[in-house]
Amino acid sequence: MAVTLLTANERLTVVRAPRWLHPVIAEGADGAPADHVPAADPSEARQAPPTGPGGDGAATGVAGSGLVGDGAAADVAGSGAAGPGPGAAGAGGGAGTLTVAVEDGREAFGTRGWAVLTRGAFARDGELLATDICGSGFDLHLRASPEEAAFTLRWRPSPRALLLHQALRSRFHLLARAVLLQYPALWWAGVHGRAPLHAPACTAGPATPLLAGPGGVGKTTLLGRELANGGVATSDNLSVSDGVTVWGLVEPMRADGLGGRRMPHGRGEGPMPNRVPELRPDRVVVLRRGQGDAPAVRPCTPEAAARALVAGTYIAGELRRYWSYAALLAAATGLGPAHPPVERVAAGLAGRLPCVEVVLARTPGASLAELLDSAPARV
Repeated sequence: MAVTLLTANERLTVVRAPRWLHPVIAEGADGAPADHVPAADPSEARQAPPTGPGGDGAATGVAGSGLVGDGAAADVAGSGAAGPGPGAAGAGGGAGTLTVAVEDGREAFGTRGWAVLTRGAFARDGELLATDICGSGFDLHLRASPEEAAFTLRWRPSPRALLLHQALRSRFHLLARAVLLQYPALWWAGVHGRAPLHAPACTAGPATPLLAGPGGVGKTTLLGRELANGGVATSDNLSVSDGVTVWGLVEPMRADGLGGRRMPHGRGEGPMPNRVPELRPDRVVVLRRGQGDAPAVRPCTPEAAARALVAGTYIAGELRRYWSYAALLAAATGLGPAHPPVERVAAGLAGRLPCVEVVLARTPGASLAELLDSAPARV
């Protein structure tokens, strides 16, 4: 049994995972509400019976999650998840090129004959062994070639880390989601020439803007309003781009007032509605939070827009651990850039598209479509 996501223009297949991790996988796929999917309890891993491939430890669909198992060929509206087969048409990478397996075993990966790469990481013949990857409690074995990458993980937290994960359950969900679903897809997309951006693309009336700006300025509020009005979007926050097209990273939507799992900054999680795998933006919109009672729309230079895209990406908490992760995988495998070309991609987008700056009012008012309707036709 396998669960496949079409994410960051890659087809990522979770081929095996113990049942206690199903909430992480389900919510990472499309933000299944907490009342449908119980919280993952890291302590359950210590008591969980070991199972072999295809047994009870295999990843399965979870009610309300939008995951597709049993090799079903179907698209799930709004979820970004699909089973292998015709329903997955259009995904980059091809079936089976990127796999993730979480083993039930608790023993450490053997390092005899492996060279020390850095503290807690070892390399041999283009493979990587890393302990406690990104502070998640998972050890990682990566075997990669230009054609395929296989991520195998084992849950081996220290007693102190286990207590921390149990006490801060939302933190554990975010870290596990990153190392199981998001970071492998981002890295594999990087191998194929795309760079991560903390910037979603969406439709707003006749426009297709790429929304630049750090977290907390109001992107999700504007995005949610456009989605409610029938618009579409690639993601809530994270995407990848080659400088022309923007592909969304599958993730839940996080905003005030959502009734799903509680996350940092008082936000809740929920399914991302009207998700599309990719869009080609026709403008870059730099969002800023203002102090006035009315919004303002004004010209923005390509240099300022590119700077906003780059700065917002590096500020993003979701990517804080990704940069060292990507460098470690590149050093061990010889694949992909040690440092993703964020600046080059941002400059390419801003250099060929019109750019505007939208300064939002202190309180929400006009929709993004209304704001862009008053923007200069070309900057």
